[in-house]
Amino acid sequence: MFCGVGSSVVPDTYRDDLIKLHRKIINDMKLKGPDYRWSMNDFQIGAPLGRGKFGRVYLAREKNTHYMVAIKLLIKSELLKHGMQHQVIREIEIQTHLSHPHILPLLTYFQDDKRIYLVLEFASGGELFKQLQNQHNQRFSEATSAKFIDQVADAIDYCHKNKVIHRDIKPENLLLTATGDIMLADFGWSVHAPCSKRKTMCGTVDYLPPEMIENRAYNEKVDYWCVGVLCYELIVGKPPFETNSQNLTFERIKKVDVKYPSFMSALAKDLISKLLKYNPSDRLTMTEVRQHPWILSTKTKS
Repeated sequence: MFCGVGSSVVPDTYRDDLIKLHRKIINDMKLKGPDYRWSMNDFQIGAPLGRGKFGRVYLAREKNTHYMVAIKLLIKSELLKHGMQHQVIREIEIQTHLSHPHILPLLTYFQDDKRIYLVLEFASGGELFKQLQNQHNQRFSEATSAKFIDQVADAIDYCHKNKVIHRDIKPENLLLTATGDIMLADFGWSVHAPCSKRKTMCGTVDYLPPEMIENRAYNEKVDYWCVGVLCYELIVGKPPFETNSQNLTFERIKKVDVKYPSFMSALAKDLISKLLKYNPSDRLTMTEVRQHPWILSTKTKS
């Protein structure tokens, strides 16, 4: 049962029951033990869910528990050809150590001669991006946007406390559960950064912060910037710095050239403007985001 975006609020008891069921099924799968050698023989493969540069994602069912999962198939030859094998190893290492209600769980992984298989929880609501495209005027209400931003901020705060920088927050990498809640996914560009200083440019053009574009050292505050861009896109329907030219987009980002539409509330504008700061140290933390009046006001109404 998918309640959908913008539908009535799902009762807490119903959501709690789903969470308990989810934990039980995961524990049942883990009963096979850490030394169990998983293979595709353990799953019934269903419909394709999507495809990427290095493979495809399929819906599947674990034969023992009948639990629905998503299996990400990565082709080794393509990974090696593009020098991405280390990134996949890092993705697995990071995601297996993260456990949070708004982070998509990596349940297990295995490989054969030609492919690497990542077994992920199936988020039946699909991509947030597709839900955004299906909305009236291709944008969410501020109440729905605030709910999503609150959940994303919660997940990002957890990542940062575990010294993980996501580096690619965007609607395509956010999935929705059956109850319409956010699950942060795709840790392909993530990095474990105990030293908290990086220089690699990565992510999506419209979401890149000034420090990445200018090849400056950066830290976890790049994710703060991305949350600001995400908030704008959810409310407006497109990223704040989007143009037809990458160079022009970069110039707008470096100038923090944001144009706020008249229909955006003052509180939403206040939050976004405090995240889209050129100086990373001036950006709101995720804790401050969750305590912002715009977020708190929508919780009160619900």
